[in-house]
Amino acid sequence: MNGINGSVKKMKGKRVPRVYIVGAGFAGVSLALELRKKEVLGEVVAFLDDDPQKIGGRIEGIPVLGPIDVVVPLLERNPTDEALIAMPTAGRERVAEVYRLLESAEFARIRILPNVSQIVDGGAHVIQTRDVDPQDLLGRTPVRIDLRKSLGYLRGKRVLVTGAGGSIGSELCRQLLSGGADRLYLFGHGENSIYEIDRELRLLQEEGVGEKATIVPIIGEIQDPDYMRFILGRLRADVVLHTAAYKHVPMMETNPVAAASNNIFGTRNLVRAADEHNVDRLVFISTDKVVDPVGVYGASKRIAEEIVLDSARDGNHFMVVRFGNVLSSRGSIVPLFRRQIMKGGPVTVTHPEVSRYYMTIPEASSLVLQTGGVGKSGGLYVLDMGEPIPIRELAEQLITFSGLTPYEDIDIEYIGLRPGEKLHERLIGDDEKVIRNGNERIHRVSRERWSRQRLEALLAELEPVCYFDPDREDVYRSRRRVRELLAREIPTLMVPENEPVH
Repeated sequence: MNGINGSVKKMKGKRVPRVYIVGAGFAGVSLALELRKKEVLGEVVAFLDDDPQKIGGRIEGIPVLGPIDVVVPLLERNPTDEALIAMPTAGRERVAEVYRLLESAEFARIRILPNVSQIVDGGAHVIQTRDVDPQDLLGRTPVRIDLRKSLGYLRGKRVLVTGAGGSIGSELCRQLLSGGADRLYLFGHGENSIYEIDRELRLLQEEGVGEKATIVPIIGEIQDPDYMRFILGRLRADVVLHTAAYKHVPMMETNPVAAASNNIFGTRNLVRAADEHNVDRLVFISTDKVVDPVGVYGASKRIAEEIVLDSARDGNHFMVVRFGNVLSSRGSIVPLFRRQIMKGGPVTVTHPEVSRYYMTIPEASSLVLQTGGVGKSGGLYVLDMGEPIPIRELAEQLITFSGLTPYEDIDIEYIGLRPGEKLHERLIGDDEKVIRNGNERIHRVSRERWSRQRLEALLAELEPVCYFDPDREDVYRSRRRVRELLAREIPTLMVPENEPVH
C-alpha cells in the first residue's frame, strides 16, 4: 500500500522491525525522528492517522495512511511488524478501539506512549513507550493537566518522595523529572524497588526526558524516629511527598500493629522531623478507606490524616490529598485478575455488587503534584474520581482485554468480602463538607479536627504497643490492644470477639 512493501532492513546482520506509528501529531513525529536516529530500534514505514488534512501526504518523508479503522486491515505486513500508539490526547475509548484493531491485525508487538500529562517538554521519547497495559484502556479518559505549570513551585527545590519505589511514588518521581527540581530524593525501605526506580529515572534522563535534577536513592525506615530526624536534617528537603504506607487491607487485618507502627508512627516521625528541619511543604497521600473505616488500614490512615493536619496548626504548610484506588498498582486487583486469567481462571470477585473508585496512576500522580502547588496549609483535599466502577465489570473488561469471553472462556467466581473490606467506599464522610475552590478535579474538604490533646492521648497509649517499653511489656505488639484503642476513637472499626492478643 502506497509503495510500502514487505522488505525488512538489516542492521549488522540483525533484522530491524518495521514500525507503524499510530498518530501523526507532535508525539508521533517526535518518536519517528528519534527512531530515525536510532535505526537499530526500528524503521518507521508509515504513520496511521484519521486527519483528512494529513492522509495521503508525508511528514518528515514518512507517508501518512488512513483513516485508521479502514487502513489497518489492508496493510501488507511482515510477521515481525510492530505498532506504536502515539495518541496521548485521545480518549480512553478510542485508544481501546485502536488497540483492539491492531491486535486483530496480529502485530508482533503493540506499544503505547504514556498519557499526555507525562509529556511536558513539547516532545516524546521512545524510552517512554511501553507495552499496552489495562490501565491504558479501562476507566475514564484522564484529565489533561499542564504539568510544567503545575510543577513551577518545585523549581530549584529539594524534593523528597517517601515510598518512591511504590506505584504512586515511582510515578511521582517520573513526572518530577520535568519539574526543574534541584535534587530528587528517592526514599524507601525496599532495596530492589528503590534500585529499579533509580535506574529508570537515570535512563530517562540519558534519553533527554525531563531536566537534570540530581537523583539520590536513600534506603531508610520511617518507623525509626531518630533516623528520620537525622536524615531530614542532612537532606534539607524543601518539599516532602509522603506516599509510604502499608496498604494491603486483608494483610493489615492480620498485622494491625504493623499498620499502626508504619502508617501512624511512621507519619508522625516524618511530620515531626519535617517540622524540626523547616520543610516548606509536605503532601500526605491518603485513601478513601479513611471514611467510616471498618479495617485497620483505613483507621490508621485516618489518624495519620489528623497528625498531618494537626501539625499545620503550628504554621507548617502541610496538607492531605485523598483519593481511591489506582489501576494496576502493586497489590491491587488488576494484576491479580491478570494472573488468574493467565492460568485459565476463575477470576475471583468478592461480591457481585462491590464497587470502587478507580483512577490511573499517572492521572492521580499529576493531580497530587498539582494539589501540592495550589493547596493551602492545613488543607484536606479529595480528588474527583468520577463514578465508582463495579469490580465485576472491571473483571469482565480485563477478560475481554485478554482476547477471551467472560463466563465462557473464563468464569467469574464470587468469594465474599474479606476482613476489613466494605461493599462500597466513599470519598467524603457525613461529617465532612466540600468547599468550592474553583477546581473541578480537586475538592477542598472541611471537617471538625481532633483536638491536639485527644490525638496525643491516643498516640501515647498506642506507643508502648508499637515500641517496647519495659514498664508496659504486657501490651507490646498486642493486636487486641491496637484494635481496642483505634475502635474507641473510630466507632466504625469493630474488635472481633476472637481477636487474639498477639
